[in-house]
Amino acid sequence: MKILDKFFKISERESNISTELIAGLTTFAAMAYIIFLQPAILSGNLGQIKTGMPEDALFTATCLVAAFGSLIMGLLANYPAALAPGMGENFFFVTIVTVSLVKITGLAPGSPELWHAGLAIVFISGIIFAILSFLNVRQFLVRAVSPSLRNAILVGIGLFIAELGLINGGIVKVAFGYFDLSKDIVSAGSLVFMVGLVTAAVLEFRKVKGALLIGIGCGLIVALLTEKAEFIGIYSAPPSALPIFCKFNFSLLLTYLFKVLPLIFIFVYMDVFDTLGCLLGLSEQAEMNDKNGEPPNLKRAFASDAISTMGGSMFGNSTVTIYLESSAGIKSGGKTGLTAVITGICFLLAMFFSPIVKTAAGFAPITAPALVLVGVVMMNGVRKIDWQDLSEALPAFLIIVGIPFTSSIADGMMLGFIVYPFIKLFCGKGGQIGFLSYFLSILMLIYLIFVRI
Repeated sequence: MKILDKFFKISERESNISTELIAGLTTFAAMAYIIFLQPAILSGNLGQIKTGMPEDALFTATCLVAAFGSLIMGLLANYPAALAPGMGENFFFVTIVTVSLVKITGLAPGSPELWHAGLAIVFISGIIFAILSFLNVRQFLVRAVSPSLRNAILVGIGLFIAELGLINGGIVKVAFGYFDLSKDIVSAGSLVFMVGLVTAAVLEFRKVKGALLIGIGCGLIVALLTEKAEFIGIYSAPPSALPIFCKFNFSLLLTYLFKVLPLIFIFVYMDVFDTLGCLLGLSEQAEMNDKNGEPPNLKRAFASDAISTMGGSMFGNSTVTIYLESSAGIKSGGKTGLTAVITGICFLLAMFFSPIVKTAAGFAPITAPALVLVGVVMMNGVRKIDWQDLSEALPAFLIIVGIPFTSSIADGMMLGFIVYPFIKLFCGKGGQIGFLSYFLSILMLIYLIFVRI
């Protein structure tokens, strides 16, 4: 116990081992859905674009990749942040990358060479991110973000998480491009959600440890009683991941190098700014930032993410990144890398206990309450934004609404980052910010005009 305490600086960060254990379990419970969703997405079985990737192999690979990324982040960077293949990046891989490669190479849709080349693109983007991680670029990026913008990222992520929670809980739906109350708001699914939400909120109010985890457990019981979740067993041997292991096709990329460069650039952009946004938001929530408002061990945290992306591509997965659901574990008191390590161990065990994990993760309203409560806590950052200074308030507001409205941390941040230096300049405060803020703004504009659109 003393070795763990010293290595992870548990006492120094005013935590304890039991709290970190509960936090790790809570984070896993909140993000366990990726174990089953990722294989369905990458195989194409969830949509209309079939990639030909074997779903069984992707199940095992997803568990291994999430475990590897979380362990690396916990052991190397000592952050309470878990990693897994990113939502958004996985859809981009299937709907944009594979489709673009069809047009670029002329290969037939569903050809194995397409996802082989796609994995090579992810691997290269990971290498580039790793190089950036070991340069001072990461430090400059953090210093280009003012305290108001950092807190705006925190609030925007909170709204995004709460939005996902309400959708998963069956309370809100998206219809004809608008958010609306779901027709299933009076249903067994909503009952599961409300029981979990109220239970977790009351226990949290009474300072009961593991409140979110207990709320998830109560929701699971109601789901079982209402037959919305079915207990299908406990143990199952994991399928082999060898069919998708190290299936890179670099020769195809070299043949069409200049045409695939934009795809590599987009992956790097998404990974860098998703990671930056998550680190700033989560470290602020965990109260880990130093006196300058900067997260500790930033170099190691970025490197952990980059290494995880490269490792993930070796096991047939799209870009690996920090998961917003880590905030659920932080809300439960997690403040060190031990939280991430516990989450990683849970992903390893999940390979062998997939039936019981699928029971809880297979019905979204069970874990949705944790996301809503985390959103409530992260709204605290609103108070720390300088609303009296419009040159700070407007970019911050654009980030806050941009993240949930675009369903992307990177895109939401881009809205605020583009406007920030220009409004500062025209308000006569251009000298208050550094050169990098202007550079980032112009770079993002170029990206938006010539690459993204």
